[in-house]
Amino acid sequence: MNILAIIPARSGSKSVPHKNIRLINGKPMLSHSIEHAQKSKYINRIILSTDSEAYSAIGREYGAEVPFLRPEEYATDTALDIDVFQHCLTYLREQENYSADIVVQLRPTYPIRDVEDIDAMIEILLKDTTFDSVRSIAPAKEIPYKMWHKKEDGSIIPIMKDIHECYNLPRQQLPKVYYQNACIDVVRGEVILNQHSMSGNKIYGYEMSKNYDIDTEEEFGIAEEYLRITSGKKRFVFDIDGVIAKIAENNDYAKAEPNQVMIDVINKLYSMGNEIILLTARGYVTGIDWRGITGEQLNRWGLHYHELHFGKPNADFYVDDRMISMDHLVKLFK
Repeated sequence: MNILAIIPARSGSKSVPHKNIRLINGKPMLSHSIEHAQKSKYINRIILSTDSEAYSAIGREYGAEVPFLRPEEYATDTALDIDVFQHCLTYLREQENYSADIVVQLRPTYPIRDVEDIDAMIEILLKDTTFDSVRSIAPAKEIPYKMWHKKEDGSIIPIMKDIHECYNLPRQQLPKVYYQNACIDVVRGEVILNQHSMSGNKIYGYEMSKNYDIDTEEEFGIAEEYLRITSGKKRFVFDIDGVIAKIAENNDYAKAEPNQVMIDVINKLYSMGNEIILLTARGYVTGIDWRGITGEQLNRWGLHYHELHFGKPNADFYVDDRMISMDHLVKLFK
């Protein structure tokens, strides 16, 4: 089958100027989406749709085809995906007699994707011909059942009316809702050309837990940090008590309980090829040797690490210019 990846990368961007070619982890942003497509088991053609000669050169350098420059009217802030994709598929049909059975949209603002998700979404259309498309979705943090329209006179009316006074119900009693995160869209080529739609009538929702779309400088920084860490070969130094272990009463470390959330995060960092160093103040004040108990605990808790060091000074506060918080690490990797 002809399974085509299209990466739409216009040159204009107001929030993060030229974000589609801005370097992230040492490579232009759009190159990451090209590499995702190259690693797919199913995608057998990759096209970059852009209005820029400079973007075209970068796309070709990283392995994408750029058979045309996108017309100016399809490269504005208000241009629709359907116009961009219809233009691409029509060009290929008229100029090359090429028809795409399945089209995969990989927006360049997602430098972080799991290629297994791409292939799983393609497989859904390969196995079930009743679906017109597959869209990546994620659980919504804000739910529409508690949202309102505001009228000119100041009065408000609920957006959702299918449940009586849903806005007064506890969140737990309301249906779970999702938003489309735009990470990956997979659609049949005939739906785009014949139905003039990017989704068709029957859409499969493919759930994802993470969302790394870049639209602001803050999001750019988070994504860059994630890529830098996941590329491995970084050294992390972790305290034990209060990080890997919960604080033990009266510093009786033999009774310490594991912080499983952080242990899972550290094990992920270890599996990515990062170096894990543990540093502890156990016994610094009392002189008690906690080496045997500590080693047994870490082994029993299933923590993977490279070195364990005792002798960290006990303090009320620690200041470090390279500190990264537990909450931030959990947010990145859980």
